[in-house]
Amino acid sequence: VTDGSNNVSTSSAVVTVLDTTSPNALAQDISLYLDANGQANITTSDIDNGSGDNCSMTLSLDQTSFDCNDVGANNVILTATDGSNNTSTATSIVTVIDTIPPVVQVQNITVQLDANGQAVISTSGIDNGSTDNCTSPTLSLDKTTFDCNDLGSNTVTLTSTDPANNTSSATAVVTVEDNTAPSAIS
Repeated sequence: VTDGSNNVSTSSAVVTVLDTTSPNALAQDISLYLDANGQANITTSDIDNGSGDNCSMTLSLDQTSFDCNDVGANNVILTATDGSNNTSTATSIVTVIDTIPPVVQVQNITVQLDANGQAVISTSGIDNGSTDNCTSPTLSLDKTTFDCNDLGSNTVTLTSTDPANNTSSATAVVTVEDNTAPSAIS
């Protein structure tokens, strides 16, 4: 301070600057596709929709990894934190989608007609280790019963359907044989 006679006096004071303004977290909804291993990951940049702060900030997510158990809509929280530990959050819907079809493995088989001229097969006889990126798929055959009209080679189709309704098919050959000797009645 200087007076009219040019006398000077000084004093110092501490000025504390506070940042009390929270960041503005902005999130967007996304679709996320599982890979061949049934896994998918996200980062903050996938969810961030232009979050900002008056200073600097960091972003974090409460969930970044997803698997087959997460198929469908998932709420994910984006948190923005600035250097003064002010925070804000925004919720995003991450829709996890499985579009990977099952892998169908088949094997050819030979079946014998029984005494009534019939043979029945199941998916387990044709399946040779079919798999899916998520769960065990549901297997079905287009033909399971055979009779004398089917002697020889028959092509059957094994179809595999996973819980997301992805399907795959493969064909196998069912060789039908009749090794039952006829009965002679006198």
